[in-house]
Amino acid sequence: MIIESVEALPVAMPLPADYSFRAGPFRFAGFRSAVAVKVTTRDGIVGWGEAMNARSTQAITTLINRTLAGLVVGEDASAVNAIWDKIYRSCIKSSGADAGFAIGLSGIDMALWDIRGKAAGMPLYRLLGGWSNGIRTYAGGLSLGFEPPEKLADEALGLVEKGFRALKLRAGDTLEMDFARARKVRESLPDSVSLMIDANTLYSLEECRIAAPRFADMGFLWLEEPFPPQNLAAYRRAGHFANIALAAGENHFTRYDFQELLDIDAIGHVQPDLSKCGGITEALRIAAMASARHVPLSPHSATTSLNYAASIHLLSAIDNPGWFEADASAANPLHHDIGTKPYEIENDGTVRPLDGPGIGIEIDEDLLRAHVLTD
Repeated sequence: MIIESVEALPVAMPLPADYSFRAGPFRFAGFRSAVAVKVTTRDGIVGWGEAMNARSTQAITTLINRTLAGLVVGEDASAVNAIWDKIYRSCIKSSGADAGFAIGLSGIDMALWDIRGKAAGMPLYRLLGGWSNGIRTYAGGLSLGFEPPEKLADEALGLVEKGFRALKLRAGDTLEMDFARARKVRESLPDSVSLMIDANTLYSLEECRIAAPRFADMGFLWLEEPFPPQNLAAYRRAGHFANIALAAGENHFTRYDFQELLDIDAIGHVQPDLSKCGGITEALRIAAMASARHVPLSPHSATTSLNYAASIHLLSAIDNPGWFEADASAANPLHHDIGTKPYEIENDGTVRPLDGPGIGIEIDEDLLRAHVLTD
């Protein structure tokens, strides 16, 4: 299965004119974007992956098409470890641009695993030695943002009516507003609905010292990314006083970052993103590292159905699965419109992996190409 071509597509699809989402400094309106990666073998097998746009969709696309593709074309598509190591040694190990290259590598690696599954006629979770079991799921993505408490509670109730049994709120506003939103949602939902909260790196250590016990008292399962990924010292100190599990990892790259994160012994849920961390190959290594420390892996979800489906396959194949982050965005055509639906929420609030070969997503390539960015 020799690789014939690698092509990254910078895709942006429009959102409804009345849609917007806000959580702290993060605002989304107008369109959703991602980098779709297509890898084709000489015998005609096509694999698809997603690389995170990193707010630099064109830059990630150029990096893949002009640098990484040249390292991959001509290689055996089944040799995922060798290809991963080649890119690591050539680009990540000593370039000083490790985050960008790790993101590009993630999209290529995901596409290679899609090819491997299609060649074997097996869904990815089975290829990885997994099984089709129900994976705990929470409503995440661009949902439950900085809305007035009552409006936020209404949104949360609507998600529960859609079948979700767990939800993730956003924090990082004033502590007063964070507590008001959290309290209103908690009071509005049955006790059987689990809650998490994500500070999107916006807390100081002192704010975390105040917030952590308040969220714990309200029964939240974890406090996600209270600090930037570089501030391991704050995570270490918070691990000593927080009476709520800390979650982190969506902005860490490769197992080497995760080794440092896990070594501080403060993280209760590790959250690699398959479109950022180095792909499925690296996520399996990170899962093993976390498993040895008895830490569950709850991957961060990116933007497209490819990432969502691949994340469920991974969770179905490791021995320390945590939670799947479902996309509960009010509008995301990169989830709903570009191909096969990546999951269904079952009656118990869980999801199961797709049973088609590879990742199981049949991509509407014509639709993708109709929405390629040109500037």
